Amino acid sequence: MNRRSSGILLHLTSLPGPFGIGDMGPRAYRFADFLAQTRQTFWQILPLTPTNRKYDHSPYHSPSAFAGNPLLISPERWVEDGFLEETDLGTAPDCPPDRVDFAEAAAYKQKLFKLAYDRFRARNADDEFQRFCHRNAAWLNDFVLFEALKSHYGGDPWYEWPAEFRDRDSSALDAVRAELSESLQELKFLQYMFYRQWHDLRRYCRQKHIQIIGDIPIYLPHDSADVWIHPELFKLNEDKRPFVVSGVPPDYFSETGQLWGHPIYCWDTLQKKDYAWWIQRLGHQLDLVDVVRIDHFRGLVAYWEVPAFEKTAMNGEWIPVPVDDFMNTLLKHFACLPIIAEDLGTITPDVREIISRYGLPGMRVLLFAFGEDFPTGAFLPHNHVKHSIIYTGTHDNNTVKGWFETEASAQEKERLYRYLGRRISATEIAGEMVRLAMMSIADTAVIPMQDLLGLGAEARMNNPSKTKGNWYWRLDKDPITQGMTDRLREMTETYGRS
Repeated sequence: MNRRSSGILLHLTSLPGPFGIGDMGPRAYRFADFLAQTRQTFWQILPLTPTNRKYDHSPYHSPSAFAGNPLLISPERWVEDGFLEETDLGTAPDCPPDRVDFAEAAAYKQKLFKLAYDRFRARNADDEFQRFCHRNAAWLNDFVLFEALKSHYGGDPWYEWPAEFRDRDSSALDAVRAELSESLQELKFLQYMFYRQWHDLRRYCRQKHIQIIGDIPIYLPHDSADVWIHPELFKLNEDKRPFVVSGVPPDYFSETGQLWGHPIYCWDTLQKKDYAWWIQRLGHQLDLVDVVRIDHFRGLVAYWEVPAFEKTAMNGEWIPVPVDDFMNTLLKHFACLPIIAEDLGTITPDVREIISRYGLPGMRVLLFAFGEDFPTGAFLPHNHVKHSIIYTGTHDNNTVKGWFETEASAQEKERLYRYLGRRISATEIAGEMVRLAMMSIADTAVIPMQDLLGLGAEARMNNPSKTKGNWYWRLDKDPITQGMTDRLREMTETYGRS
């Protein structure tokens, strides 16, 4: 990421398609073709891990740090690979074309999962499947057991299961593995299919000279396989409940801070174990993607700890992490650290020092450039640094047009006009901001697809201040035109990012 380049931010769920959710099917390959045609280097996505209804299908609240999301499996690819017949697809779910319908997509695909597994099982042997299970046994065996037990107990969280399962009594787990062996095999099959389709798509992207920027949240929900498997790595009480939880103090995203509520790592224990779980996690991710963006990177330097009984994140404190020891241990295991440090929000000098010391690119967001610190603010293009990533906005922001129409103050608009040298309309704002990003001295520019299309607030992906109604935006059919392709390629070449 040390040469001038650019890319597009678009999560797989936001791709168009007939099944209620974007997936790893033909439209993902067509999007890769679009990236190649426009001379893009990067395709940035959100976490690929499973989601669930409890957290409104947020990809940042997953029950596993390692598993893939089966809803991203493509039925059309299954037909091509012989796991389904064309007639098995039947009638596609009746879903709005511009919104993800998680419930309908899950109901439809669950039926296909069963059909595909039955056909796969009838083949008797698949050496590739066996190799996958062996290679991923360290996380796969416990993850599928977690999922099977959760289904068996009606979706109850693991810390409310009977004590022998909550506390992972070995004889009880051995017995239930035997009892649920067929369910476990089917769950392993879905993971195998996810990773098979993902590696096929990634291979295609590599052939097109496109690199994938992945994303991992720093924390995991309490009700996750990883916390169940490794409770000693988290600050839990004797009942396996967190006594302190994660969040961030008040900032420009929220006046009361963000109370995420995840259990917090016990860094003393992680350090004694030479950070083995984190090394496994990063190694797994770097087998899937080329670059990893760590969401809330500052939590690896110092984290905001809030007592579990609090209702907001305001009453917390910063707790330091042994970050130098952690980073130096990572460098012993990875020849380089292809990591993007998400350094937005409350960033203190110690965080800046770590990012600089280990040569990690941070983030700059144009939507934050026209506040009261104008014209000295770090987000303004003339103040950018070379080794960084410039975004018009992120998945947590409004779209550029939505910001301009509903959020930007009169003062922010006047500063924007002053910076551009002219007044502009709402229909022009997205194009102007994309151009500012591409012109920046920052090595890498990443543009959310919504801003490339000039879409408004209706296309926002996530609002951190809301717990419902996020993650549903999806492309309506295929909006990519030849004119858009030509404009993006010309801009990419003009600003030396090809």
